[in-house]
Amino acid sequence: MNLEKYKTLAIESLKGLIGIQSYSKEENHAADFIETILKSKAYQTNRKANNIWVYGKHNAEGKPLLLLNSHLDTVNASASWTKNPFEAHVEDGKLYGLGSNDAGGCLCSLMATFLALDEKEQAYNLVFAASAEEEISGVNGFELIQDAIGKIDLGIVGEPTLMQMAIAEKGLMVLDVETKGIAGHAARGEGVNAIDKAMKDLQWFQTYKFDKESDILGPVKMTVTQIEAGCQHNVVPDNCRFVVDVRSNEHYSNQDLFKLIDQQTESDVKARSFRMNSSGIDLNHPLVQAGIKIGRSYYGSPTTSDQAIMKGFPTLKFGPGDSARSHTVNEYINLSEIEEGVEIYYQLLNGLDLEIKG
Repeated sequence: MNLEKYKTLAIESLKGLIGIQSYSKEENHAADFIETILKSKAYQTNRKANNIWVYGKHNAEGKPLLLLNSHLDTVNASASWTKNPFEAHVEDGKLYGLGSNDAGGCLCSLMATFLALDEKEQAYNLVFAASAEEEISGVNGFELIQDAIGKIDLGIVGEPTLMQMAIAEKGLMVLDVETKGIAGHAARGEGVNAIDKAMKDLQWFQTYKFDKESDILGPVKMTVTQIEAGCQHNVVPDNCRFVVDVRSNEHYSNQDLFKLIDQQTESDVKARSFRMNSSGIDLNHPLVQAGIKIGRSYYGSPTTSDQAIMKGFPTLKFGPGDSARSHTVNEYINLSEIEEGVEIYYQLLNGLDLEIKG
């Protein structure tokens, strides 16, 4: 098949998407844009909040369902941008704009691939979903529509991976930690300094090593990312609060890690959520093996995505662009990466026998 028209569609769609502010929880106009494109191709769209999904025209009962998914939302543009974040600008083969790399390039490449694959019947059924609130792990994103889509057997999650296969990704748990002391006058040495008390736990978070390391994801990683204490210079602080970013491997659930952390620390520890566990796909899955056969390498990703909230089916994180460019000033994706994305997605999936049972 000549994929040129689909590559052009992906690039032009991304240019249009960049021009629409789509911060998390504000994706309604971006969803409108994607819905309009799909309707123009004679698809009946489904929508719930700011999530859009469509099924393949050749879908038939009894075949496994393959999900192609990426997200509509972006992080907020920082004040350091020197280009207009909402203006698609092409320079030296690079397409600049907020969300171009994370994950508009993936979204538009997957949409174009969905349309190309759906030109004929495949050995599997197809559903394409453009979802919301990925950047904030929001509850009104993919979780809101999974049951409505129906039983999914396999998913490709579009995130920038340089078109290499992220067969696993670390989970995420955010901890709010509080250490309590007793206020007093700093000059007289009165009270109990909450910062001093917190130092022991801060050092523990920095140095503790969990026993089980992963061959693909490595060790569990804990990073203190925020800290707050004290009200003025001459008052011994009676409270110290800090935030810990915990990245889990497949050997520990977030609940397991929380229990261990709570046992080892003296401060009061609360988890914001246990939802984002480590996730992935077996190396021997037909999709991964097909990727290896066409020259794709595989690795474990340290970052999380909607893959973490997709329940009951294996997922592969895979897409054009580079994760190192995500959330950066003057974000861009190479036009060649978008074209390559459509090419490789189609090469991987066209005619693929997923051999999914049950």
